[in-house]
Amino acid sequence: MALLDWIILGSTLLFIVAYGVWKTRGSNNVDDYVRGGDNVKWWTIGLSVMATQASAITFLSTPGQAFHDGMGFVQFYFGLPLAMIVICLVFIPIYKKLKVFTAYEMLEGRFDLKTRTLTALLFLVQRGLAAGITIFAPSIILSAVLGWDLRTLNIIIGILVIIYTVSGGTKAVSVTQKQQMFIIMLGMFFAFFFIMGALPTDITFDKALKIAGANNKLNILDFSFDPNNRYTFWSGITGGFFLALAYFGTDQSQVQRYLSGRSVRESQLALIFNGIFKIPMQFFILLVGAMVFVFYQYNSSPLNFNPAATEAVMQSEYANDYQALENDHKELEKEKRMAQHSFSAALELKEYNAIEQAKQDIIKINERENANRETAKNIISQADGTVETNDKDYVFIHFILNNLPMGLIGLLLAVILSAAMSSTASELNALGTITALDLYKRNNKKDHGQEHYLKATKAFTLLWGIIAIVIANVANLFDNLIQLVNIIGSIFYGNVLGIFLLAFFFKFVKGNAVFVAAIVTQIIVIVGYNLDWMSYLWLNAFGCVLVIVLAIITQVFDNFLGNSSAIQE
Repeated sequence: MALLDWIILGSTLLFIVAYGVWKTRGSNNVDDYVRGGDNVKWWTIGLSVMATQASAITFLSTPGQAFHDGMGFVQFYFGLPLAMIVICLVFIPIYKKLKVFTAYEMLEGRFDLKTRTLTALLFLVQRGLAAGITIFAPSIILSAVLGWDLRTLNIIIGILVIIYTVSGGTKAVSVTQKQQMFIIMLGMFFAFFFIMGALPTDITFDKALKIAGANNKLNILDFSFDPNNRYTFWSGITGGFFLALAYFGTDQSQVQRYLSGRSVRESQLALIFNGIFKIPMQFFILLVGAMVFVFYQYNSSPLNFNPAATEAVMQSEYANDYQALENDHKELEKEKRMAQHSFSAALELKEYNAIEQAKQDIIKINERENANRETAKNIISQADGTVETNDKDYVFIHFILNNLPMGLIGLLLAVILSAAMSSTASELNALGTITALDLYKRNNKKDHGQEHYLKATKAFTLLWGIIAIVIANVANLFDNLIQLVNIIGSIFYGNVLGIFLLAFFFKFVKGNAVFVAAIVTQIIVIVGYNLDWMSYLWLNAFGCVLVIVLAIITQVFDNFLGNSSAIQE
């Protein structure tokens, strides 16, 4: 990295922290700290909602997802607009009418304290883990690629977030996320236009799309009904709907964003904004990944994008085997460039037989290349079983560091770290609030006053920041980081969503039935995931339906026993 990159990176991060602290100075009560004084404007909330979900994982993993598997991942978000409509019509009016500080506060009034406490604990477990991962994700990748110390990076990101989150609470998170989203989208647009400019002069955007399509990278829609297929239209519109409904409707890290709106309408406009622009944003990020794939059709790429993996195997007894595989990879790249030029020329001349022949040649070459990449992973595993061989999360950062010009590298690194900070800030803000208000204050029989609970909320936010850093330092890289966060959410969200739907629509179900059903459901969902009963996206719908059914059965059985006892008396 050049000096200019360091200056851009450092100044961007310091500006975000300083701006957040300065803009929100003077939060002197719990209402200001937790709900931002109920006066945040809808566009600020909308950008904050998007930034909360769009962590660094989004900008590291998603392009790599498209590079390897195509753009079908966008189907994951198809249920989101429908979820936004339901939340706007049902959840927001209830939350605003009750003037709650947390989503789980409502559950005590509807059910009982133990149900509120259980739901809050489920949130703390899954979101606490996710907070550590949102710090860990960029740290492990940047440390591997740049050679920076992993633990130092975890601590730096964690401390930067803690400073302005503890200082200003919800409003600090919201106002900084507005700046962060601007930086993030600016960086991604710069990257996209650079890729297009770096392609051969005869490769227009239209041709680049056709090249990506010929390599099955634009396979956006999959209407198959295979429940084991992670990303299909049906899993997105159902499982994705339930996940989005649970995440945006019951997860405090999101609920706290729109509770800060000055009115029901402001909060609703914010979520409608998110529902309209979220899918195009994800589509664009995936498209960047597809264009990175096209870029590497004409430029050299490593056999494995994780530099730590390459270093490990080249220092082992398998170095010669790996080197032979790399030599074959370079030969395949020459063949691939020739085939791509033939395909481009055939497109220009509109010779359809030649187009089809070139397309088949490209597919065969890429199949051989993919086989080589899989063989390389096996060799790396034999050389060092502790090194991560799955390199999806390293594709985009490798492209940034090895191909972007000076200055733009610093901007894109600022994008990644800004995204990590924005998502982590929301999570710490929510974790501190839930711990202070749903657990500490509610179970504290003595009322200590506003100032005491404001200090308690800040203290718990700081504590969760430290816990997140600790989790980040002991985490292990998963198959794909963006999937890991969604898997953790899917294990818990369906159950929590079912509890809220019971509260809204099943008035005859009481607290004891819900409490028992929630515990049984959580155990079954965890067992089901471990036994691989279904793709993780379906766990959201499964958990939601299961807790509702079990609660209704338990309540009916309880009523029956109660009636039987009354008759006997």
